[in-house]
Amino acid sequence: MSDALKTKIGQLLILGFDGTEMSPAVRSLLTRVQPAGVILFARNIVGAEQTHKLLKDCQACVSTTLFTCVDLEGGLVDRFRNVLGPAPSAADVFATTKPALFRKHGRVIGDSCRALGFNVDFAPVVDLAFAASRGVMRSRAVSADPKRVVKYAHEFLAGLKAAGVVGCGKHFPGLGEANLDTHHELPSVAKKQRQLWKEDLYPYRAMRRELPMVLVGHANYPDVTRDRTPASLSKKWIAGMLRGNVAYRGLIVSDDLEMGGVLKAAPIEQATVEFIRAGGDLALLCHLEEGIVRSYETLIQEAERDRKFARRVKESAARVLTFKRRSPEVNRRTPVPTLARVQKVSRQLWEFGEQVRLETIKRQVQA
Repeated sequence: MSDALKTKIGQLLILGFDGTEMSPAVRSLLTRVQPAGVILFARNIVGAEQTHKLLKDCQACVSTTLFTCVDLEGGLVDRFRNVLGPAPSAADVFATTKPALFRKHGRVIGDSCRALGFNVDFAPVVDLAFAASRGVMRSRAVSADPKRVVKYAHEFLAGLKAAGVVGCGKHFPGLGEANLDTHHELPSVAKKQRQLWKEDLYPYRAMRRELPMVLVGHANYPDVTRDRTPASLSKKWIAGMLRGNVAYRGLIVSDDLEMGGVLKAAPIEQATVEFIRAGGDLALLCHLEEGIVRSYETLIQEAERDRKFARRVKESAARVLTFKRRSPEVNRRTPVPTLARVQKVSRQLWEFGEQVRLETIKRQVQA
């Protein structure tokens, strides 16, 4: 296989790893795979300057500009809590009913990301807050009304963008009716396609031009696929529904392919191939080097074996590289965080949390 095609395959992967500083093993992995991006978790983040240096060291291993990614929603999903302080949850901010605070939520989270060196935040969640998923999603989902979800997500995204951060709607096609946690299990959502289109898919339809990325979840929808395939591996969902019916033209990302939900359906290397074959652009492999290497090598083998798959690889790699080239957020450099900058962002977070708390109290008193 040509080096050019191997480079394209690297552009289909976003990688996670252990450790809070660059190690020989991680350096070797990044140099070999040349991924599109990296994703850090709380296990990687112990200080602002340390995080910035780790991301810079990752970039030094890779010749193209990296997506530097994090999951930062506020509330339950907050990777910076121990470094900058807690951010309010989406549900708490939404409960204020103030669009200005929805936007400010995106802005303070975006400023937090930028301060540490991140250019992509896998947020907002646009799953609907139905009763079935309440025990799993909790304060991550804001409303059962898709139009209200769009109102929050639109403002949150605008706040992220103002801070210079790329946002991502998740978890397509919707986990609102899923009563199992996709980190561990493969939920089956027995909902008619017509109802999914009207409810769960509404945010993606309404925001198809403003979502830079869409992340596909690991739930099964038997009325659409007629089998047990998770949406993340389904051509009907990704190429058919998201690219076709919804007419979405941005980047399509998988949820972490190490999650139990997808591994119930396929081993990680096969899941990675099937996600790309189904029409996905960026496969998230968030932790184990062994699975990352197996997935990378299997993608190479499949592209060598199958010309149609090789064309699919080239199509997605071109989309990723074009996005990077055109994105001011991705190409913006972030200076090393000073103590004053970290303190400012921490103060903004605290003040915003207080604003949300006081607004909630005020609404309770008025009720």
